[in-house]
Amino acid sequence: MSLELDGSTAVVTGAAGGIGAALGRALLERGARVVLSDLDGGRLDDTADVLAEEFGDRVLRRAVDVTSELGVDAVLETADAPVDVYVANAGVFRGFGLDASPEDWASSWDVNVMGHVVAARALVPQWLERATDDRPGGCFVSIASAAGLLTQLGSPTYSVTKHAAVGFAEWLAATYGDRGVQVTCACPMGVRTAMLEEGESSSDADARLGLQAVVSAGEPVEPSEVARVVLEAVEAGRFQALPHPEVATMWSQKASDPDRWLAGMQRFRQSLV
Repeated sequence: MSLELDGSTAVVTGAAGGIGAALGRALLERGARVVLSDLDGGRLDDTADVLAEEFGDRVLRRAVDVTSELGVDAVLETADAPVDVYVANAGVFRGFGLDASPEDWASSWDVNVMGHVVAARALVPQWLERATDDRPGGCFVSIASAAGLLTQLGSPTYSVTKHAAVGFAEWLAATYGDRGVQVTCACPMGVRTAMLEEGESSSDADARLGLQAVVSAGEPVEPSEVARVVLEAVEAGRFQALPHPEVATMWSQKASDPDRWLAGMQRFRQSLV
């Protein structure tokens, strides 16, 4: 049992660019009506204007902070219809080494984890009521990271919060997946976005280490490829979406022999510094 995207209403957070914008376009191409949301209103308008030229009034927008209940409520009101798909894509990559500040930790936790929790609290009760025997009430899509299955050299804040995002998605699926709530969790490695470019130019050695680790572990992919893999998983009713298939092998190696895997990660880190 999986959700039909054609004719659905979807929300995509962090949609001003990168993966979020690509997911917005891919959903529109599949016939969905899409609310694009981002904290950066100017960039959001630029993206939404381009998509609206092609897809018309199926493109909606709301510049808001989706880590708060008020922000999520505002996005859902903008949809002006029951939301079928919520893509929790907004994320931050900040805080490097043990010098990561309390503010870095708080921001990473709020955006990368609590933004998902707040949205799920608003939507899951509705989806449980709407679910039928042959159709889920809605689909929650968590855009996490391979860092949530493996780790992220350089950034403890990103590694820890992406592990938490994966854990929350797993909990949602285990708790509500057989009761009408579909869950898909995406765990890409490097994606050609502004976040990757910022790491390349950073003056922080740990930030550059994190970037080097990402691009060395696997070839970065385009945001459109992430969107394709994610929506294929949604349409198939699958939990896991891996734009880099090699992550499954790495994850299996980690699970089967953690000490050997950690020794390999240490050698990998040493090769990059």
